[in-house]
Amino acid sequence: MPAQKREMKNILVVDDSPTMRRMVMASLRPLPDVSFGEAGSGLETIERLALKPVDLVVLDLNMPDMHGIEVIEFLRGHRSYQNIPVIVLTTRGDSTSRADALAAGATLYLTKPFDPNELMAQARKLLNTD
Repeated sequence: MPAQKREMKNILVVDDSPTMRRMVMASLRPLPDVSFGEAGSGLETIERLALKPVDLVVLDLNMPDMHGIEVIEFLRGHRSYQNIPVIVLTTRGDSTSRADALAAGATLYLTKPFDPNELMAQARKLLNTD
């Protein structure tokens, strides 16, 4: 019996730091059948979502044009995007930022510096990959 072809999962990594985007993608690269998109701002995130389906968003809160909370609110307000899991990955470790992100609809809230193994384990769960 031929092996079943698995569907490629698309992860959008959103951070205004190209270095941080590379670190996140390097951490998630061991996941099976994943491809990556990148965005350096909230507006670029919205453009990327319109161009290619996304299965998971890893999102920073502090960005130049749109705050990450606004990006989450945009996602949750549109039927096409409302079920995409969002992992917030930010330097903001305060309880207010965490509560605000989760209330806006973030699926998970992690702080930088992050544990690559934890990020990969959480992404694996959200993407249902083995």
